[in-house]
Amino acid sequence: MQLLQHFKELTIRPKNAEELKGLILKLAIQGKLTANWRKVNPNVEPASELLKKIQKQKEQLVREKKIKKDKDLPKIHKDEILYELPEGWKWCRLDDVIVLVMGQSPPSSSYNDKGKGEILINGPVEFSKGNFGQTKTTKYTNKPTKMCNKGDLIVCIRASIGKTNIASNDACIGRGVAAIQPKIEFKYTHHFILANVSNIYDLGTGTTFRSVSKDVFRSMLFPLPPIEEQKEIVNVVETLFKEVEQLEQLTVKRISLKEDFVNSALNQLTTNNANQEWTFVQDHFKSFFNETTNIKKLRETVLQLAVQGKLTADWRANNPDTEDASILLKRIQEEKAQLIKDKIIKKEKALPELTEEEIPYELPVGWVWCRIKELGVSFQNGISKRGGEGDPTVVLRLADITNKAIDLSNTRLISMTQIEKERYNLLEGDILITRVNGSADIVGNFNPVPQVEDISYCDHFIRLRFHVDNVTSNDYISIIANSSLIRKRIKDMFVSTAGQKTVNQGHISSLLFSLPPLEEQKAIVEKVNALMGLCNRLEQNVEQNQEYSAQLMQSCLREVFEK
Repeated sequence: MQLLQHFKELTIRPKNAEELKGLILKLAIQGKLTANWRKVNPNVEPASELLKKIQKQKEQLVREKKIKKDKDLPKIHKDEILYELPEGWKWCRLDDVIVLVMGQSPPSSSYNDKGKGEILINGPVEFSKGNFGQTKTTKYTNKPTKMCNKGDLIVCIRASIGKTNIASNDACIGRGVAAIQPKIEFKYTHHFILANVSNIYDLGTGTTFRSVSKDVFRSMLFPLPPIEEQKEIVNVVETLFKEVEQLEQLTVKRISLKEDFVNSALNQLTTNNANQEWTFVQDHFKSFFNETTNIKKLRETVLQLAVQGKLTADWRANNPDTEDASILLKRIQEEKAQLIKDKIIKKEKALPELTEEEIPYELPVGWVWCRIKELGVSFQNGISKRGGEGDPTVVLRLADITNKAIDLSNTRLISMTQIEKERYNLLEGDILITRVNGSADIVGNFNPVPQVEDISYCDHFIRLRFHVDNVTSNDYISIIANSSLIRKRIKDMFVSTAGQKTVNQGHISSLLFSLPPLEEQKAIVEKVNALMGLCNRLEQNVEQNQEYSAQLMQSCLREVFEK
């Protein structure tokens, strides 16, 4: 069988483990896992004889008034038959092989402090917890008639339809659950319910609370094997489940070990000789970076190497006469002073001096530490109006940002006056910083503005605008802003109010940036873009491998169910 041939490969992706278990259950109740067993055991009593015995047992229970006689169910019509059963099996109704007790909440009048305490199993709430430890003890005068026995199979038939559990004690069962007492192999009955959860759900009706009626549930078609084969099916299913779980554990362990190894290798990159360590990582690319989590870590490491100057060590060696960034920063300060004098930007209070405690690592020769406010920038919060006078103008919202890029395909219009347009207009080269959001991963993001015309922005953003030309690369600023160092500092600045996290202009102004010479900034951007392209290709390979795994699973399903 193709399934078994590719068993290990199919379970390499953790999500396939549950799919495999579901497939195993479906194969089990079709008799496809015990074909060889039937060849070795040709003389077992057929299911038709077993069914007659069960019918006699149930008739005896009715005579003894231990169960009530239910109305007869319709005979099975040939149009209902789902598939051909193996020789010796027989189609019947679920009710033919079980005793079914439908839950019903005891009347409130029976509750008082004089009665005997009983556990109440009462529907979807307990099922969502996955155990009966959440059930409540109630006291009532008369013992309710709707009881389950310890060890009964409990099935939810309302809201969380199809969920199952095993009763841990004798208990009253409330509305929304049913107790199944099988007259055949218990675990085979349980396997049948688990294999048909979606089918049971489809049998339900209702809008507010979907539920399955008693007669509909009783009428479900049930593939009945001989009792000895039921036991064999249970053994095979348990064996295969253990194999799936072992493979799943090995997969989780393999991924964990790989992540530890990747973390160590990437840490070496940021602390040791980058060129030497990078050669080692490159040699193991295919084995290291075939999980999305590890590729994400690679992206983070690339950005960290960039802002440490470790991506461009060779570039500096080949360009020794590049203007020092300290001269660049001095020129920015001179031009900024002139802009203040010309009243283009406002003079602001001096930023605090850098301290040794703030410096996270040593920069390459020719680089300097500075605060972003020193780069000749201004900040402006967005417009807060939602209507009013003026001309319709595109105003960017958080919904217009996708993967830190501005998307103009579905923007909104707000009426704005000419003065408001001039105040909140966007120019190519501006950066929109997300000011407020419920997600810590979104607040403080730097979103570069492309070439735009007659577009403004709402008060969820702070606009950052550079006023000194040819001193910084916006792409380099975005690289710094996305680095783990800056992201951590931004998160440390968060102010949380009513579930929303915010940053303000003062927070952003004081951010510590590593400033290289302008030409090296361009070289860094080029290298980062190339490495991010590599990460994109690695992610595509992961997606293709996952797609192959999914296709292989579907191929196995077809091979099993279409033949």
